[in-house]
Amino acid sequence: MATATKKETLGRGRRHLFHGTVVSDKADKTRVVLVERKVRHALYEKIQRKRSKFYVHDERNESRMGDFVEIVGTRPLSKLKRWRLARIVKSAPARAAAQAPSAGESEA
Repeated sequence: MATATKKETLGRGRRHLFHGTVVSDKADKTRVVLVERKVRHALYEKIQRKRSKFYVHDERNESRMGDFVEIVGTRPLSKLKRWRLARIVKSAPARAAAQAPSAGESEA
């Protein structure tokens, strides 16, 4: 006979995990991530590149365009968003034009 005080905890299981590049950061708390993978053709055995775009939830708006990020699957958050940002693996190089003023401009 089983006792009522004994509880079994069930794990969440393994989640989908992808790495990709942020291609759009225009929307608030939403990023578009391009994931590229290589697959072998079933008949001709040629290696092909397949690309997929995923809408990703970024709660703190911390990722920027060009960042290499890790995304995980989650419950549906909106019509298109089923992924959330896990971490930023590598930040994009800073844009030189945005960081430093151009040489043609001088203070008067």
